[in-house]
Amino acid sequence: MPLTVGDPLRTGVAMETVQIFDTTLRDGEQSPGFSMNTDEKLRMARHLEQLGVDVIEAGFPIASRGDLEAVRAVAAEIRGTRVAALARAKQEDVQAALEALAPARHPRVHVFLATSDLHLKHKLRISRAEALEAVRTWVRYARNRCAEVEFSAEDASRSDLSFLAEVFAAAREAGATILNVPDTVGYAVPEEYARLFTFLRERLGDSPGVIWSAHCHNDLGLAVANSLAAVRAGARQVECTINGIGERAGNASLEEIVVALAVRQASFQLQTHVRLNHLYAASRLLTEITGVAVPPNKAVVGANAFAHEAGIHQDGVIKNPLTYEIIAPEAVGVPARRLVLGKHSGRRALSARLEELGYAVSTEELAECYRAMMEVADRTKQVSDRDLLDIVHRVRRRRSAATWAEAPAAT
Repeated sequence: MPLTVGDPLRTGVAMETVQIFDTTLRDGEQSPGFSMNTDEKLRMARHLEQLGVDVIEAGFPIASRGDLEAVRAVAAEIRGTRVAALARAKQEDVQAALEALAPARHPRVHVFLATSDLHLKHKLRISRAEALEAVRTWVRYARNRCAEVEFSAEDASRSDLSFLAEVFAAAREAGATILNVPDTVGYAVPEEYARLFTFLRERLGDSPGVIWSAHCHNDLGLAVANSLAAVRAGARQVECTINGIGERAGNASLEEIVVALAVRQASFQLQTHVRLNHLYAASRLLTEITGVAVPPNKAVVGANAFAHEAGIHQDGVIKNPLTYEIIAPEAVGVPARRLVLGKHSGRRALSARLEELGYAVSTEELAECYRAMMEVADRTKQVSDRDLLDIVHRVRRRRSAATWAEAPAAT
């Protein structure tokens, strides 16, 4: 039987925690159509803190004065969660991040530099030696001014492995305690991405207080799978976004990662601090702020994630929800499952919905209602409650008239 949220681990092994680094307000906001003003970032940040994420990356302060002020506003208000700001490995970027994070109770400067030869040659136009020096200089500069520094090697999944290890070693020596290995363009596949973490951990060794982090994009639809593969390979921070928003095809979806870790907790032996029952509300808030709806088939928070139309599935869910649901909708904040009535539905679902509408029908009435529903379903994609009320009223009027006509005449 599949595990449900809250089931005890059967092995009795103590669980480690995977930190959830939410970058909805930074990487997510960078995608077309998802820009947020200061008030909108604050609304989203408040909910992310309630959700229980460990880090909120509030923005990229050097991008504009407006973004710097938005990060500063988030840093001033969010007190229980760490607030991060992104910076290139440049003095002006790090200074802007430090200025934005000045009011933060728990600040983190997030320094990044590309490490693939493709980026070094064609984008940055610097040598590997220059890249190493920039990492040493600006990570140390940030660390001397902020208690917590994360370093990201942009395009790590397409970087030379030996050089990548050199870069992370330099960042660690300069004071970075979070080492992030981004699959910036969604190029990796799960087993390959896991091997990357295994290689780096073996080459550099695990240092006390240093956390390996995964940051995946969804260009091949593998962001969540890659993130979970990294977790199995020792990553203890995952960078993700609400609804999976982000550059191009998006980032790894926060709700999918945390629910996967919860549902398959006995397999991963890991936990997060995320309050799962706040996930649906967080998704809906982001939709309200951006005006961009999630696809109906989106896992966990999509309109169809807990909707059932096929008669066999509806029958199973009515008898025992675990037959077709690996987690209860209420566990992730979805108000209730939906039994959608259409041409694939069965009599059991129709009977259940009629009962919810206040109509207990006989076997004969149900059969007539079902035939009428199928006629409606053939003309429309879904059968509404109004359709059902019309059907049951027509069936009862017809049966009542037939009964009256068959009654013996009075003498």
